[in-house]
Amino acid sequence: MAIMVGTGRGAGEGILISNAEALETLEKVNTLVVDKTGTLTEGKPKLTGLVPVEGVDENALLQAAASLEKASEHPLAAAILAAAKERKLELTSIEGFESVTGKGVKGNLNGKQVAIGNAALMTDLKTSAEPMRMKAEALQTEGQTVMYIALDGKFSGLIAVADAVKSTTAEAIEQLEKEGIKVVMVTGDNRTTAEAVARKLGIAFEADVLPDKKKQKLSRSCKTEEPSSPWLATE
Repeated sequence: MAIMVGTGRGAGEGILISNAEALETLEKVNTLVVDKTGTLTEGKPKLTGLVPVEGVDENALLQAAASLEKASEHPLAAAILAAAKERKLELTSIEGFESVTGKGVKGNLNGKQVAIGNAALMTDLKTSAEPMRMKAEALQTEGQTVMYIALDGKFSGLIAVADAVKSTTAEAIEQLEKEGIKVVMVTGDNRTTAEAVARKLGIAFEADVLPDKKKQKLSRSCKTEEPSSPWLATE
């Protein structure tokens, strides 16, 4: 009877429970590992900053970025496309679109390569974003996700996007902690951006985790009673 009631209550809250064993195991859970985007945050990022290098037009930078991101399914792509639409910029077809796992995307625009992603992608392209490193770090400290963009093999600017924390997140975390459940955020975002969000919510976190490594992190944590290691503390 208890299993039936629990399963019914879960369904009523939009939670599907696979079987009775899963429900019984849930009682022993002491750590909840979550992603950031769309879980702790709204999942509706907005463009908050566009910083081209000297000599690069801001609209041209956004136009190239939006043309490339048109082929992407990443949540951050939607923010770039929305900003381009707001400015009524005409997008161009991209050839050879490629998604580089955990780093970004690239493709060819009118015969020239366009690449958007993290610092690691810029390193792969052998272009340096060092002139804007401090600016990027300042934006990340504010909790913004910063993307680097290179045009025709040259670093050309920064694109900053922010995704607001859900209004219900803090309360949900508080309730979980009252039940003795520790919440840990595992995200692909860099440490500075992740720490800004984690500190605001008062939770542990681990950053710079590639998509294919998240399962590995979770499996490793399940073998220990306490998640304090390998998780990074926010204190």
